[in-house]
Amino acid sequence: MELHDLSAVEQARAIRSGGISARELADHYLARIERLNDVVGAFVTLTPDLARDQADAADRRAASGEPPLSGLDGVVVPVKDLHFYEGVRIRFGTPVLDVVAPMDEFVAGRLRAAGTVMPGKTTTPEFGLPAYTEPEVGPWARTPWDLTRSAGGSSGGAAAAVAAGLAPVAHGSDGGGSIRIPASSCGLVGLKTSRDLLPNGPLPEGPGRLGVQGPLARSVADAAALLDVMAASAPDQTYLAALATEPGPLRIGRYATAVIADTPVHAECLVAWERASAALAALGHEIVDIEIPLPLHAVPHFELVWAAGAAGIPLDPSVEPQLRPLTRWLRERGRALSDADVAEAIAFMAEHAGLALASSAHVDLVLTPTLADLPAPIGSIRNDDDPTADFEAQKRFTPFTSPYNMTGQPAISLPVHWTDEGLPVGVQLVGRPLEEALVLRVAAQLERALPWSHRHPEVW
Repeated sequence: MELHDLSAVEQARAIRSGGISARELADHYLARIERLNDVVGAFVTLTPDLARDQADAADRRAASGEPPLSGLDGVVVPVKDLHFYEGVRIRFGTPVLDVVAPMDEFVAGRLRAAGTVMPGKTTTPEFGLPAYTEPEVGPWARTPWDLTRSAGGSSGGAAAAVAAGLAPVAHGSDGGGSIRIPASSCGLVGLKTSRDLLPNGPLPEGPGRLGVQGPLARSVADAAALLDVMAASAPDQTYLAALATEPGPLRIGRYATAVIADTPVHAECLVAWERASAALAALGHEIVDIEIPLPLHAVPHFELVWAAGAAGIPLDPSVEPQLRPLTRWLRERGRALSDADVAEAIAFMAEHAGLALASSAHVDLVLTPTLADLPAPIGSIRNDDDPTADFEAQKRFTPFTSPYNMTGQPAISLPVHWTDEGLPVGVQLVGRPLEEALVLRVAAQLERALPWSHRHPEVW
C-alpha cells in the first residue's frame, strides 16, 4: 500500500501515532505532483518549501506530545487559486493578475491554523466563471478517469488533484456548482456548504452572496473531517463524529428534470439517480417525486447577478483586451446594468429562492442528478468565438447546481455510478439550510450501500 492509498483521516491518525511522519507524507505528494501535474493539470503554483516547513512543524508537535492542532494536523490540503493564502502567489486563473497574497482569507487561515500542509494552489479558470478549467495560465484540468475530458470547474484543479492522488483532500469554492461539477466529473465527494456556515471574508461578498467554500474528498468521512477544519468545529461537535449517528427514516424528494435549461439528461446520469433512489429506499427512506424548485423564468435573474459579479471584479481598463472572450462578455453584460437593475435582480432571485425552499419544505432532503451529461471532452463547451453559446452550453451541462446557490442550501455530489467506459457519474443530495450534518449522514449511508472510494483511475 502507498501513502496516498490512505484516507486523510487515516493519514492524520498515522502521524499522531508515529506510524508515518508529516514530512514523509508531504514529500510523497510533492513527488507525485512533480510527476503527474502536467498530465492532469491540478496545480498552477507549487509551494514545496512551505509544505516541508509546515510538515516539519507538525512532526515537532507530534514528537513533543502536544495535542494536534486539528483532526488533519500534518495532512496535505491544497488551496484553490481564487483564494488568498498569505505569502503565496495568486493568479485567479488569468494572465492579467499575478500577485502575492498579502493575507489569508478566513477559511485559508483556518487551514493554516489547523496545521494542514499547503503544497500549492490548484488550477481554476479565469476568475472562476466557467464550468470548465481551461485557463490561459497554468495547465488545463482533466479528469484522471479520461484525460481527454475536462475535470469540470471552477474547482477543477482541486478535483483533479484529489482524484489523481496528488492530495488526499482539497479546498474548493462554489458560486454556481464549482465544487459539485468537478466532483461528479472526477468521481469525488464535493460539498457546497450552506450560505453563512463558513466565512468568506475579509474580502467583500459578491452580489447575491452566491459563493461559498467547501471540501473535495474521496470519501464522506474525509469531506466531513475537512469541513471540521474549515468550520473550526468544537471538538465535541464535529461533522466527522456526527457520521456515527444513523439518521432515522427520512422523506427524500427527487426530480431529474433539468432546472435552468431546457435540455435532456444523459441516460447514464439517470441511471445514477435511479441507483441512488433505490439504495436510499432500501435503507428505509421514503422516496417521493417532487416538482422542480425553480421555474425557467427565474434563471435570467441569476444570470444578471452572475454578470454583475463579473463586472464588479476591479481591473485596470487597460487589461480588458487580455481577458477571455467569455469574461469580457459577462463583464460587458454586467456593466450595462444600473445599480437598480442589480438590486432588482437580487430581490427577484431571493424571492424565487424563498419559493423554492417552501416548495420542498415537506421533504427532509432532495435528490437530483449532479450534471446533465458525462464529463465533457476538453474544449467542447468553451467557445471563444461565441461567448453566448459558451454560456448556454454551460447551462445545459450543469442545470441542477446553481439553484442551490440561490437558496443557500447545502448540496453534496456523490459518485454513485461509473459507466462501462469507466467514467464517473454523480448525484446531488440537498439539505435544508445549515443541515450539513444530516446531509453527510445520509451521504455516508449511500457510500456504504454503493461504495466508491476503492475505485482509482489508471494514473493512481
